Amino acid sequence: MTGASNMAGHIVYEDLREWLLEAERIGEVRVVKGASWERDIGLAAEAVLRHENGPCVVFEDVVGCPKGFRVLMNVFAGKRRNMTLGLPDHLNKWELSEAYRQAYLQDTKSIKHTIVDTGPVFENIMLGDDVDLLKFPAPIWHPNDGGRYIGTGTYSITQDPEEGWFNAGSYRAQVHDRYSVGISMAIGHHGYLHREKYFAKGQPMPIVMVLGGDPLAFFAGGTEAPYGEFEIDQVGGMRGRPTEMVRGKITGLPFPARAEIVLEGFITPDKRKMEGPFGEWTGYYNGGTELPVIDVKAIYHRNDPIILGVPPMGGGSDEMARYRGVMRSAMIKQNVTNAGVPNVTQVWCHEVGGSRMLHGVAINQRYPGHSVQAGNIAAQCGGSAYASKYVIVVDDDIDVSNLDQLIWAMCTRTDPKESIQFIEGSWDSRADPRLDPERRAIRDVRHSVAVIDACRPFRWREKFARSNAPTQEFAKEAVDKFGWLLSP
Repeated sequence: MTGASNMAGHIVYEDLREWLLEAERIGEVRVVKGASWERDIGLAAEAVLRHENGPCVVFEDVVGCPKGFRVLMNVFAGKRRNMTLGLPDHLNKWELSEAYRQAYLQDTKSIKHTIVDTGPVFENIMLGDDVDLLKFPAPIWHPNDGGRYIGTGTYSITQDPEEGWFNAGSYRAQVHDRYSVGISMAIGHHGYLHREKYFAKGQPMPIVMVLGGDPLAFFAGGTEAPYGEFEIDQVGGMRGRPTEMVRGKITGLPFPARAEIVLEGFITPDKRKMEGPFGEWTGYYNGGTELPVIDVKAIYHRNDPIILGVPPMGGGSDEMARYRGVMRSAMIKQNVTNAGVPNVTQVWCHEVGGSRMLHGVAINQRYPGHSVQAGNIAAQCGGSAYASKYVIVVDDDIDVSNLDQLIWAMCTRTDPKESIQFIEGSWDSRADPRLDPERRAIRDVRHSVAVIDACRPFRWREKFARSNAPTQEFAKEAVDKFGWLLSP
């Protein structure tokens, strides 16, 4: 692969405001004034978020909300996606994923956060009866959502009550009233495990929810970190310096001192409200059931606060699929490599499946069973196990980030009866529309995974028909020399 060899990351921003200044510097920010949270912001999301190079949009003067309160969406598109990860802007999506892996995953570093006395997040404090979630410009993102979702680009910090470690997990949050928000925690995720430990003791779980944080922390909260590791400290390792954090005045939980908005409160075992439905990353609505809520006891926010919005649009590529594609592809490649599988040349989690359901893995075959080994490990490793459905393993002449090439290899190099294996009882998501109602009701979220060996059969691979598809090098040369013919 060209363009991403031995790259080091350099992240130039510390918080969401500094990120916004960098995005403005490279000319990728548009401002919309006077939009409504009821419909306009959701319409703009539909117009913009599916486009690979769409702008970052900042909504100011949102109707019915205090002047200065803002919503920002579409962090991960255009050149700013590379800037967000601290990597050069000339890299395409696959090169960006590989550079991210080399810079941050090959030799992972974690730098413990530091606690400071105060920070900009304490510029405004609402406690007790003064708490008012309804003043913030929380949008209705999709036409049939069950309410306003203040938390889409959010992450929540909890602490294991027995082992003491912190988790930062990205869980959606619906506004119910002035004092409470819903929180949808996926079964098996670390925040859910913390919550169940508290509930087993009959205790409420303390929690803080960051609504306008560092994009890196949100991305880290939305991907799979190893059990017991704090995502904020991983982000500190990416930056090479600790994240400054303050403690909540109610729970004592830490959160970034430069966050835009933070909610602090408790989730109690016996208090539930109807949550959703919500337009999910699968392209279908999910929810509409009773879920636990956060009783918000305090709100902290900066002057002119910014909500980070990352609503899933579903049905193909969107911002959520883009960031997951880059980061999860790198994670799976590193997971498979760490498991001892040699010669894994490329991994891509396809946006059309929300960067969760369809994975392509390219290998340079070295021995009989190599492709089956790679496929099974890629299907069940830490980066892929949740909601994975299809893993297609191909030879390294295929660019697995190119969906046409991946499906072409599957169609021409497989015999369906011989080439497909199934893993049963794999970890599913409640957002999966194919999960049957009975299993969903009892929270038995499992499904099967197909591992498709689309490599040339190892035993007679040298006799396999020669492909007339161009090599990646030949295709690049063609575009470089004669791509101008396609220009208008």
